[in-house]
Amino acid sequence: MSKNDENIFAEERKRLIVDLVNRRIKITVSELCDEFGVSPATVRNDLRELEFAGLLKRTHGGALSNKKTNFDLPYTERLVEHQEEKRAIGKLAATMVEPGDKIIIDIGTTTRELAMMIAEISDITVVTNDLEVAYYLNSHSDAKILLTGGFLRSKFNSLFGQTAIDTLKDINADKAFLSAEGMTIEKGATNTDVNIALVKREFVRRANEVVLLCDSSKFGKCAFMKFADAAEIDLIITDEYADEKILNQYRNHGINVEIASIQNDN
Repeated sequence: MSKNDENIFAEERKRLIVDLVNRRIKITVSELCDEFGVSPATVRNDLRELEFAGLLKRTHGGALSNKKTNFDLPYTERLVEHQEEKRAIGKLAATMVEPGDKIIIDIGTTTRELAMMIAEISDITVVTNDLEVAYYLNSHSDAKILLTGGFLRSKFNSLFGQTAIDTLKDINADKAFLSAEGMTIEKGATNTDVNIALVKREFVRRANEVVLLCDSSKFGKCAFMKFADAAEIDLIITDEYADEKILNQYRNHGINVEIASIQNDN
């Protein structure tokens, strides 16, 4: 098994741990060792990372569900939605990253999947305002990482504000991989938070190529704040559940569209 395969397996194990803890409310290290066939040290390391991400609470000898206390956290809710689609999109997007690239990775659970897939690519520089992306790449790769700085958006693990925007002013990136909460031809790519949208706008300005990672559930939706016109997006990567008629509308507007196959991903 390659290092990348091991990393992917570890991330899948952690997702299953969160699912088990949420269903059982509490679980022991011993039970998790039996469930996944790994050592107590491996389980404790997983629990440390999951607690850092706010997905559970560690206890002496095990873990407790954090679902009730984190019920209103969009990040933790999104983490378990459309998992297969996001993983497939992230995997396809990773094929666009080459050694030596200087890339921007936006906040989001789909962009985090991309980050997990590029850990072994050498000599890349990653600019991001997502703490989860930075943490993962810092732990699993030798990528040079530039955090934007700025204010920490409470409970969302992301940075925003004028400091973040100023950090980006002199950046020239090869590609920007962005997420969105809604996407339409008429309204463009949109996000609910004004401050985050302003950072995304700067991401669009700083990249030679803008790639939108957009699962099929986002098409036809329009959030509060536009951060990119449809014409500013060079490529949309989506999943196989997207309506082909909708995708053809984007193609007819000169936007490239690539479809990530979930079956092939599995």
